[in-house]
Amino acid sequence: MNIVSIGNTGLKVNKNGFGALPIQRVSMKEAVYLLQKAYDHGIDFYDTARFYTDSEEKIGEALSSCRSKIVIASKTGASTVEEFWKDLHTTLTNLKTDYLDLYQFHNPDYCPKPGDKAGLYDAIKVAQRQGKVRFIGISNHRQGVAVEAIESGLYDTLQYPFSYLSAHQDEIIVEAARQHGMGFICMKALAGGLINDSALAYAYLNQYDHVLPIWGIQREKELDEFLSYQTVPPVMTPERWKKVEEERKSLSGDFCRGCGYCMPCTVGIQINDCNRMSLFLRRAPLSVYLTEEWAEKMKVIEQCVDCGSCKQKCPYGLDIPTLLRRNYEDFKTFWNNKQ
Repeated sequence: MNIVSIGNTGLKVNKNGFGALPIQRVSMKEAVYLLQKAYDHGIDFYDTARFYTDSEEKIGEALSSCRSKIVIASKTGASTVEEFWKDLHTTLTNLKTDYLDLYQFHNPDYCPKPGDKAGLYDAIKVAQRQGKVRFIGISNHRQGVAVEAIESGLYDTLQYPFSYLSAHQDEIIVEAARQHGMGFICMKALAGGLINDSALAYAYLNQYDHVLPIWGIQREKELDEFLSYQTVPPVMTPERWKKVEEERKSLSGDFCRGCGYCMPCTVGIQINDCNRMSLFLRRAPLSVYLTEEWAEKMKVIEQCVDCGSCKQKCPYGLDIPTLLRRNYEDFKTFWNNKQ
């Protein structure tokens, strides 16, 4: 199997990382089975987050007995120091461990730094000195925040969306992380579900020897696919490159990365979340999003006046109003089936 070094941390893991967001949608028994099977077949990097409901608990139940042999990464979306310590305590308890190999700030809209008003970076450094956190990372969808984090020298890792549908600027970010000795953890390697050829996605990312993809897995069939690539790794061929070009033309315009550059909306639509609702409904527990609160948020899409502001600000050139309406129709279908 291929091994990847996570930046300058000294951590070396299987290039197949386990993204634990989707295991929210399966039972504890099913999740434990998947996680233990993954471990038994050499997967030793597991990424989760406080926001992923019971994902941490499932990892703790499945893998606490082999804790010293795996690398566990989690995230906090805390906005205050008090919330940070509460999240860290809960995460460690859920995972049945007294330390995290990697603790990441979860998609903040700025780059936390020492001495800033929120105090989050100072708090995570205290946690590191206490031995509760080994390495410090940041997860983000925003190009500007990602670049700032890389150049700051404050972070050991960056978790960022990357696939063969990514923009050229994203490729520059991947290379910048390598040049700065920063670990690059690749989320959304299947472009949030837009890519359905996992072998092609794997082969493309395998070209980057410093990139660690984390595959979102909730079914044994999915796990078996990625395990099979450890034995016979797919490689890029002329046929696969042709498919990449074809899919870049047909799919890139449909992929909202949730970066938030389009915000704020002139009529109050929560664009960065509403524009990914179709993905949320298929990748997280339905109970999280099929609520009255989200129904009201999605309904605001009806007020869109096609002012063009969001389209002008989108760094990826997306037709945001069209995507919003498409996601709204998808949400209504799920919502009506629930009733």
